[in-house]
Amino acid sequence: MCGIFAYLNFLVPAKRKEILEILINGLKRLEYRGYDSAGLAFEGSEIDQNDNLIKMVKCKGRVSMLEDEIKRLENVNYEKEYKIHVGIAHTRWATHGEPSSVNSHPQRSDLDNEFMVVHNGIITNYKDIKSLLEKKGHKFESETDTEVIAKMIKHIYDSHKDNNISFRECVELTIQQLEGAFALCLMSRHFPGECVAARRGSPLLVGVKSKAKLLTDQIPVLYSKGRDSIKDENEDHRGFINPQRCDSTTEFHTVGEQSEVEYFFASDASAIIEHTNQVIFLEDDDVAAINNGTLSIHRIKRTLDESTVRDVITLKLELQEIMKGSYGTFMEKEIFEQPESVINTMRGRVNFEKNQVILGGIKDYMSEIRRCRRLLFIACGTSYHSAVATRQLLEELTELPVMVELASDFLDRQTPVFRDDVCFFISQSGETADTLMALRYCKQRGALIVGITNTVGSTISRDSHCGVHINAGPEIGVASTKAYTSQFISLVMFGLVMCEDRISMQERRTEIIQGLKKLPEMINDVLQMNEKVNDLAKELYKQKSLLVMGRGYNFATCLEGALKIKELTYMHSEGILAGELKHGPLALVDKAMPVLMVITRDKVYQKCVNALQQVKSRHGEPILILNKDDVETQAMGKSYISVPHTIDCLQGILCVIPMQLLSLHMAQLKNLDVDCPRNLAKSVTVE
Repeated sequence: MCGIFAYLNFLVPAKRKEILEILINGLKRLEYRGYDSAGLAFEGSEIDQNDNLIKMVKCKGRVSMLEDEIKRLENVNYEKEYKIHVGIAHTRWATHGEPSSVNSHPQRSDLDNEFMVVHNGIITNYKDIKSLLEKKGHKFESETDTEVIAKMIKHIYDSHKDNNISFRECVELTIQQLEGAFALCLMSRHFPGECVAARRGSPLLVGVKSKAKLLTDQIPVLYSKGRDSIKDENEDHRGFINPQRCDSTTEFHTVGEQSEVEYFFASDASAIIEHTNQVIFLEDDDVAAINNGTLSIHRIKRTLDESTVRDVITLKLELQEIMKGSYGTFMEKEIFEQPESVINTMRGRVNFEKNQVILGGIKDYMSEIRRCRRLLFIACGTSYHSAVATRQLLEELTELPVMVELASDFLDRQTPVFRDDVCFFISQSGETADTLMALRYCKQRGALIVGITNTVGSTISRDSHCGVHINAGPEIGVASTKAYTSQFISLVMFGLVMCEDRISMQERRTEIIQGLKKLPEMINDVLQMNEKVNDLAKELYKQKSLLVMGRGYNFATCLEGALKIKELTYMHSEGILAGELKHGPLALVDKAMPVLMVITRDKVYQKCVNALQQVKSRHGEPILILNKDDVETQAMGKSYISVPHTIDCLQGILCVIPMQLLSLHMAQLKNLDVDCPRNLAKSVTVE
């Protein structure tokens, strides 16, 4: 939800035009995280002939519209060069307040733009803080929860500026008052050339680009000495938590004092990879401050089990991986990347000659996992569907009870969790708020936590005891495609590891491994059906609704296919378990209702045929997804899409791809934005 990007150059000369281009391009890389409005703020304004002022530009709509707004600015010298300069930017997915220029970020402390903030997340106690600040004379101009942050910082600064309070300390005192989730990046006219960032529950990282070699691959974390509040005796702080002031006397220089260096703050590594591959992932309650070209990371309180350093990570992400290349959209590119992405998921893990599977990320915990009472798979959306898709196989291979839970419902029910449970948390971004909250709930109860994510350095990957990185590569399109198939395969590989020492399972296990070997080639065959799927989309895109039916291993395929159609086409679509057809959904079927049915040659084939006949007897004309050369089944439908036949537990991977293509083409026929569907964002970091 929302994208933060900030840029600070220290002793690296840059023209204003170049600075603004960096900020805009950073937002464009993050636009998949939110795209209803955008804004930025930068230092220096020729309008007032005072370089300590901050100029702000905001607008409703996409980043391209913000770019046009910047071009229309008057009295701005784009050729002016700055050796030290700070700019912050934001692309929004609205939570508090409808999309508008006023509600866009940055939000400001006052009409003079003394303090500016960009924010991801939700401040749950903002009404209490707002009420208190209004009593102290602060006037609010937006409907956002974010505005209280900027005004709170100004309030603290005005109260303590005679004590030479630093920018970092203002932020530290402010975030102690905040409840909820946030990632923040701030700038101030009172502290030119400085930038402060903080996070709690929302992702944020720092990129470092320097001509000098980094002096270390770790940054120490500085802690408070626990001094009393720095409030004045006469200041009324009722309603606020008693704040602790950091009193660190050491400074850590990342690249050496007075070195030429550039810093980038971003919600996602994709925004900074074109500038640098050296990044530091901030953790919850970290406050990162840049002053005089020096980066330091601070925390208010120390807990017993937390790390006292932050590693400087070298990203392996390549710029071309986040570019569209020859494809018209990111979603199309990611669908057609699946032959390669599934290979990357299995690379180095599956030995097809020896029928061996090794998952290094959980290898040391396998003995504990095998002794567990039950397996819990907890996720949201598409990630939840990947767990549903593999549940039947995991029950078969592990012979353990397998629960698959939606993270939000799991928390609402306060589900019992025990120390001998193993809890898997599946998330493409590794930052999904509901999944992360469920993880912490299970961790507090002593369960073993296994993370399955696509993002190195994400919160779920750091907070898990062990895990599997699915290696699908960057996924920019909001509607997940290749991450789903890679999650699917990762869970299949886990099942294969669990049964590697069971003699009774060896034949089945070998069959699955050899099925995995043939999978990339089979996916290529399915993608060759693209034109036929496009023809089918032309028949369906004007419909009001679509029922998607299947059962067995393909029930999850129907759920995921229906979700893709909802996300991209805004058409009502429902994934239905074919075995439940007579228990209500059959009432929807008539000659006007489009029905898409997955019916492949597996052990539930005949039951699916029975459901198909029930649809036809109600004058339905189903469209079928079936196996190649299945002439008998072809004759039962109005039209069909054929996919290669593979082992039953992997058939869902091949059957979901036509549905991904179908949703893509239907959306394009409706002239909809397939990469950025309305009301949705890629990384759901709020509950």
